Amino acid sequence: MPLIALGLNHLTAPVQLREQVAFDTDAAGAALHELSLEPGVEEAMILSTCNRTELYVSVAAGAEAVPQAWLSRHHQLTPGKLDEFLYRHDEDEAVRHMFRVATGLDSMVLGEPQILGQVKDAYQLARDAQSLRAPMDRLLQHTFAVAKRVRTDTRIGAHTVSVAFTAVRLAEQVFTDLKQACVLLIGAGDTIELAARHLADKRVRRLIVANRTMENAQELASRHGGYAISLHDLPQHLAEADIVISSTAARQPVVTRSMVEKAIGARRRKPMFMVDIAVPRDIEAAVGDLDDVFLYGIDDLRQVIDKNRRSREAAAREADAIIDLQVERYMAWRRALTVRNPAVDMRQHAETYRDEVLDKARAMLARGKTPDEALAFLANTLTNKLLHHPSARLREAALSGDMDLLHAAGRLYGLDEKDTDTGA
Repeated sequence: MPLIALGLNHLTAPVQLREQVAFDTDAAGAALHELSLEPGVEEAMILSTCNRTELYVSVAAGAEAVPQAWLSRHHQLTPGKLDEFLYRHDEDEAVRHMFRVATGLDSMVLGEPQILGQVKDAYQLARDAQSLRAPMDRLLQHTFAVAKRVRTDTRIGAHTVSVAFTAVRLAEQVFTDLKQACVLLIGAGDTIELAARHLADKRVRRLIVANRTMENAQELASRHGGYAISLHDLPQHLAEADIVISSTAARQPVVTRSMVEKAIGARRRKPMFMVDIAVPRDIEAAVGDLDDVFLYGIDDLRQVIDKNRRSREAAAREADAIIDLQVERYMAWRRALTVRNPAVDMRQHAETYRDEVLDKARAMLARGKTPDEALAFLANTLTNKLLHHPSARLREAALSGDMDLLHAAGRLYGLDEKDTDTGA
């Protein structure tokens, strides 16, 4: 049952393609159920974030191409469109990839902690969909333990620069004093929560939170001294914002070019700085063509983030060393699942002999033999049957001088313990 990790991320595919293959929260459960029903798919998990879409699957031999074909078909893409952008890892490399993803070693922001929560969410979704069995369930549990150890034993998480922090830092470079800026946050998820914390620390002049669910917007705004609006009211408030940071799970843009054109006009051409962290994108790409609008997407943040990677590269090497060890431990456990245990066969043979001899002993009693005669037959015959093959192999070993087998037999039957059990 080969294990495969298949996907694309910020390093292999542009945002235009990543948003085409992204799975939103509402649709991911149904997609996972669909994937698990594909011929040859034994286990499945889908991980979809702003920077990656990945399938983790265990498949029957010969079904290795099924996940990639399903991914293209599910998103109604032209066959072959994804080929040059996809990566695939098999068996131990798939395990290593999952460990590196969960620990943030494969993230745009090296060591960022949010990805672990996203992996846990994907795991829970797969459990709810009943698309996991013991091997992959064990892999996910092992993954969480590895991520915790890497965080504890290395400095990979020290001074981590998140995507949200990077967006705020970039805004600070444009608006030297954020205390004079009005910031509009669109969304209410973890990324926007982190951005709100950083902005509150900067003491921005005004903070607006817009979200589809008004209750969530109000909760987030109240924690950071802002006020909440619904997405429906976004066009009326957009002109107030000097800075816009957006990260929702919407499938279509929530900020259009026409909305921004009207806002810029109302601002009398006062510049607006916008950061779109979402995949699929929240802000229409055409907004970037407008004068007096500075639009940054998730991929544009990479240049800023890359400058901060060097300080964590030594910690990343330490983390990889831990991961290498843990990959081997998990794969040893996985290989053991496919090894036939001779103890099972031995017990089955013994039970078969027992039943045969017991039937014969009962027949002796039915024919009038005494219980002592039946018991003697049972004991002698069962002993001879159980010891016949081992005795024959040991005689052959003694004649050929196969000391390894003789010593192994002594250990197997506990005969080598007699010399140490005499006591004084």
